[in-house]
Amino acid sequence: MRSMDVLDLGRYFASLLLVGGLLGGAWLAARRFGVPGVMGGGSQKRLSVVETLMIGPRHKLFLLRRDGVEHLLLVGPQGADVVENGIPAALLQEHTQSLQTQPLMSPESAV
Repeated sequence: MRSMDVLDLGRYFASLLLVGGLLGGAWLAARRFGVPGVMGGGSQKRLSVVETLMIGPRHKLFLLRRDGVEHLLLVGPQGADVVENGIPAALLQEHTQSLQTQPLMSPESAV
């Protein structure tokens, strides 16, 4: 093997290590400073979309939860309107669970 081949091979490995180190450093910096889309951070998100519903071809309802309080928004071509705000999330969950456990018809009324 010629000495130039050994030098070229050394340069290739050194450049590979340099690029790997730069990528690793960028990944750590992204985790540290909370760049969206990078796992980590450990902080709990305050805002989430609970449910969406298409009302018409151009209108959509969004149920958003922020800090344990839910808000109902209607979004359309003219913009967004708040339909209802300040819905406690715990009360809404209890209500939907009670609706799901209740039968639609009692066995006596089906006869």
